[in-house]
Amino acid sequence: MDFNFTEEQTYVRDVARKFADERLFPNAGEYDKKSQLDRQVIKEMGQLGLMGVKVPEKYGGAGLDNLAYTISIEELARGCASHALVAAVHGSLFAVPLLQSGTEEQREKYLPPLCAGAKMAAYSLSEAGSGSDAGSLRLSAKEDGENYILNGTKLWVTHGAVADYILVFATTNPELRSKGICAFVIETDQPGFAVGKNEEKMGYKASPTSELIFTDYKVPKSNIVGEIGRGFNIAMETLNHGRISIGAQSVGMAQRALEIASKYATERKQFGKEISNFQGIQFKLAEMVAKLHAARLAVYYAAWTKDTGGSAIKEAAIAKMLGSEVGTEIAHKAIQILGGYGYTHEYNVERIYRDVRLCEIFEGTNEIQRIVIARELLKDYTDNSGK
Repeated sequence: MDFNFTEEQTYVRDVARKFADERLFPNAGEYDKKSQLDRQVIKEMGQLGLMGVKVPEKYGGAGLDNLAYTISIEELARGCASHALVAAVHGSLFAVPLLQSGTEEQREKYLPPLCAGAKMAAYSLSEAGSGSDAGSLRLSAKEDGENYILNGTKLWVTHGAVADYILVFATTNPELRSKGICAFVIETDQPGFAVGKNEEKMGYKASPTSELIFTDYKVPKSNIVGEIGRGFNIAMETLNHGRISIGAQSVGMAQRALEIASKYATERKQFGKEISNFQGIQFKLAEMVAKLHAARLAVYYAAWTKDTGGSAIKEAAIAKMLGSEVGTEIAHKAIQILGGYGYTHEYNVERIYRDVRLCEIFEGTNEIQRIVIARELLKDYTDNSGK
């Protein structure tokens, strides 16, 4: 197995890493404090080709593979998780459904401005009574001539308050549960759309998470993504891609926390010597390095599996579960190494801890990931007869 990056993957890594170090990380604390994304930074990410790494060039993207995309998200998250999430939503949660199930007109209209960083996108699946149980949607979509009329609310929508385009999942018939769900691209400047409450969150503070309210919102049938009744399948297929990027974000944040802790350990003196000389600190750092290495390999393997034609259902779930839990542990240990300083805003590790903790929850909780992993594993041992 060749572990070397291709020339294109190396280039993307270097561009994203430089941007993270020079533009994102120095300002990440301020983004967190103000709870606001920097639209100029997002445009710059677009100009560098980081907003649509795996989107084909004809739609404004870089046209690279899943591994290159994963590497870019990891590096951006090493700078600022909230801005890395913008690239992840655009390049995966919104773009993938259009590329796999959308029409050519939809791809040509919506993807270029997103890849350029000129417009913002969101993905809206969850509702108050529909989190892990994604088949129980209540946002209604009623057929009305050449349109569908949407009524209801959505919750926990990343970028919902600032998005221009949103991929929204609604039900044409609640009694059909998952088989009644349809995917629509909605434009937020149209009548009948409103942003409700913006959540006050523990982390990812610069990235707004919002309630969306639809009141007789008219969406043309030309904005249906895929087929009526296939929305649930599209949502699940999309999350399979998104889970890899969540693992990548976790690994990127963990890498930064490790770097901060390692540097601090070589500078902080206690009892007349740098604390990096103490075995207790060395053991913590060794565990952090080893677990981060394992998590990164799991994330890269999931992306590689996608690139080689595999479904990567199990691999993506492992990448998200392992990446996020390792990320949380590493951020926790980094705070402990820094002691009182780790608990302050100045050293960034408390912010990283708050951010990476979300990765165990969104795009399918880690409890759901365990169910997915076990289900995929047991398929290999289940007789087709059902016995």
